[in-house]
Amino acid sequence: MLAKDLVLQSERIQLRPLQQEDLPALLELTQDPALWTYFTHDLSTLTGLEAWAAGHFAGDRFQFVVVEQGSRQLLGSTGFGNYFPRDQRIEIGWSWLGRAAQGTGTNREMKSLMLQYAFKELGMLRVEFKTDVLNLPARKALLRLGATEEGILRSHTLMTHGRRRDTIYYSFLKGEVLP
Repeated sequence: MLAKDLVLQSERIQLRPLQQEDLPALLELTQDPALWTYFTHDLSTLTGLEAWAAGHFAGDRFQFVVVEQGSRQLLGSTGFGNYFPRDQRIEIGWSWLGRAAQGTGTNREMKSLMLQYAFKELGMLRVEFKTDVLNLPARKALLRLGATEEGILRSHTLMTHGRRRDTIYYSFLKGEVLP
């Protein structure tokens, strides 16, 4: 999919590939069960965290850990997936930040790094995002980034605790203003 050693960075954060040894530090960030209301796995348990990480280790997606440059502390995670080189599209998702990193601009910065890489380095024409239609904070954040809201797929994804979510899609096309 992507180079196994891919690292993206700015002055403030670094996105580097998830490693098995990151799981204990990530587990410390995931202990608020409210973080997982709109997520496909409950990462507040080791079992849930390992099940979520398995997609990366199996090569189904490319998961980064978000690292603060100064302290080297882990802040959360984000990933690339659903990569279709022929169609020149990729998805950014599987993103979450621990409570301390929320509202700090980290989400915007990590998505900006990934968008720039997708368009400039991978030559994508389309970058997709999707979220739970009920996740208003994520939806507002995507609109603030400049993403275009596209539509809703009903009963699309199984969530934690057996709920099925309606999934709303957003995208950027090449040439649209990046953050």
